[in-house]
Amino acid sequence: MYWLILSGSAIGVVVFVKFVVVICVAPGKMSTKVKQVATVFYGVNFAHRGLYTEDQSIPENSLHAFEEARKAGYGVEIDVQLTKDEQLVVFHDYSVDRACGVHAPVNGMDVKNLSQLSLFNTEETIPLLKEVMDVLGDTPVIVEIKSAGAEKNSILCEKILETLQSYGENWCIESFDPRVVKWFRKNAPEVFRGQLARKPQDYIGISRMLAFCLGNLLTNFISRPHYIAYSNDPCSWTVRLCYLFRPKRAVWTVKPSDDIKLLEEKNDFLIFEHYKPVVRYKDSA
Repeated sequence: MYWLILSGSAIGVVVFVKFVVVICVAPGKMSTKVKQVATVFYGVNFAHRGLYTEDQSIPENSLHAFEEARKAGYGVEIDVQLTKDEQLVVFHDYSVDRACGVHAPVNGMDVKNLSQLSLFNTEETIPLLKEVMDVLGDTPVIVEIKSAGAEKNSILCEKILETLQSYGENWCIESFDPRVVKWFRKNAPEVFRGQLARKPQDYIGISRMLAFCLGNLLTNFISRPHYIAYSNDPCSWTVRLCYLFRPKRAVWTVKPSDDIKLLEEKNDFLIFEHYKPVVRYKDSA
């Protein structure tokens, strides 16, 4: 009898843990409005940081790269963050070291100083979000929001929403920071929102526990994303469990050496670089 009680307790604990995991990883439900927006993205190939060249002669996240992507008909993925004077610039790294050869954080410089820097020794400079959206027109755009930290995320999100609302509905947002995605869940539920994620071991500068939770989508209870944008890596059982709820799925960053057909079959839209795929690989949602 004692062993039966212990076995029953163990089963109860396992069931409870599985229930908690399901609650944690479940995505959000899409309203009719969000579903309409999502159709814009379905089956589309998105140029990662614009249609930039591998040698950076056409630099990533430059107006030139965005213009090339627009002319080719692709969707575009961009990175947006906040400057010291709280302006929105399109730039990937938190520091300008790699792209501009200057040792300084983006959030430690104002727009005037940032605009004087050269991208990868070209004539291109760091653009404002508004400048990028003006170039892209009605091109579908994935806006990756780079976290500004708990104290400034609200300012960042408010400014991004205010800017993007002037450019129709062919855009969505995503972030590695579930607090950013949560802001849109709470303040702009009509926006198509995604949770970016990667393998836990690939997160840098955060605790192992937080990396474990983020990489396994255990923070979805915070953001309730409409789509998951996972790195092009094998995913854990918790991520696969999330997919059973049928959120939209994106993959990054697809390269010519990857099994592109397989990735197209598994995902609703792709983020690519360093090759030129078809514009749309699926016809309708």
